[in-house]
Amino acid sequence: MAQKLFGTDGVRGLANGHLTAELALDLSVSAAHVLAERGTFSGHRPLAVVGRDTRISGQFLEAAVVAGLASAGVDVLLLGEIPTPGVAFLTGSLGADLGVMLSASHNAMPDNGIKFLSRGGVKLDDAIEDAIEARLREPWDRPVGGDVGRVSAHGTAIAEYAAHLDSTRTRSLAGIKVVLDCAHGAASVAGPTALRNAGAEVIAICAEPDGLNINEGCGSTHLNVLQAAVLEHGADVGFALDGDADRCLAVDAAGQIVDGDQILAILALSLREQGKLHQDTVVATVMSNLGFVQALTAAGVTVVQTAVGDRYVLEEMKSSGHNLGGEQSGHVILSEYATTGDGILTALQVLDRMATTGSSIADLASVMVRLPQVLVNVAGVDKARTHADEVLAAAVGEAEAELGDTGRVLLRPSGTEPLVRVMVEAASAEQAKAVADRLADVVRERLGL
Repeated sequence: MAQKLFGTDGVRGLANGHLTAELALDLSVSAAHVLAERGTFSGHRPLAVVGRDTRISGQFLEAAVVAGLASAGVDVLLLGEIPTPGVAFLTGSLGADLGVMLSASHNAMPDNGIKFLSRGGVKLDDAIEDAIEARLREPWDRPVGGDVGRVSAHGTAIAEYAAHLDSTRTRSLAGIKVVLDCAHGAASVAGPTALRNAGAEVIAICAEPDGLNINEGCGSTHLNVLQAAVLEHGADVGFALDGDADRCLAVDAAGQIVDGDQILAILALSLREQGKLHQDTVVATVMSNLGFVQALTAAGVTVVQTAVGDRYVLEEMKSSGHNLGGEQSGHVILSEYATTGDGILTALQVLDRMATTGSSIADLASVMVRLPQVLVNVAGVDKARTHADEVLAAAVGEAEAELGDTGRVLLRPSGTEPLVRVMVEAASAEQAKAVADRLADVVRERLGL
């Protein structure tokens, strides 16, 4: 059976290797056909918006996507280099029928990806993605003459998106010095613009993309660069984005990391205090630190946990009507303002909370105490047998009994790699490591190939 093209976040792979111009064009044509047949374009001339991050491969992939859409009779607005959440916002605000983002997020520069968004800027349903994949390269009647699509640049995309972000704050950020690591990515213009519009003093770093340096030793996957810059400039806080700016991690004035769990806790308690946290509930994943769950539970906030992946967080939010969710990795979804994770929006909301309370981010983050967490990846094993091995299940049960209420065990096969992840939290780092190593040995013994 051929491997599926669509993963949990669109189609992604080595640009000009797995992800070719031909594939990008064919996907775009197929998407236009599927959406047309489902009535998305009914009664009007279809419109799509297309954005990309700063990878050099985005240029030829953009040309291919535009060619595919326009040849299928879809008008196209080019948004240029803009964050993924910016494309989502403009898909809705411009009344577009389809949004397309070209990005591989935090992946290294040689990769790229295509993500399709439906009306309103929301991710396509799995069934629609499956239909697009099934219809690739089918014969079709091509429009001619005036029925082909028009292509034009939307030169105010960044300004419109930044203005939307600015509208979400309640306080001026004057007097707050911020370092913003843009990962040489899609937020290199939009990020500093939005924070400066809000009144903050912004030192932008890693904001000089050249097409080759996206995510290279910087951004949310390399926080040491931000830590050093915050200390060098005597900043109050620092934020690091990834290549397409859909996630955000932070650093306090002392250079200490504030992760996604802590950011989510800050925002959850802020919304609850304002009476804006729907059902007094926040959605997180099973990888969230137990200290996060304990702190919010003690504050009267319910934590609903999903499988790992921001798409599962968003699905739970939509189905249950919750308005805040996120991941330890820094994907934070504030559904009042965005349909996807938005790193710049997250930073603005944390800064707004700092301005409102007069507190540092370190003080705000202290609401939760992170339990020591150890993650061991066990490669070279049969991950499909993880849930069926009784000896392994017994070993996990023994570890859970040993930890009691002071820790937990999570053992799961990776969804993207040929390995099993063993995660243990405990009252001490030493205990967490000892239990994790012991379980990893059992995994190797029982599931080794």
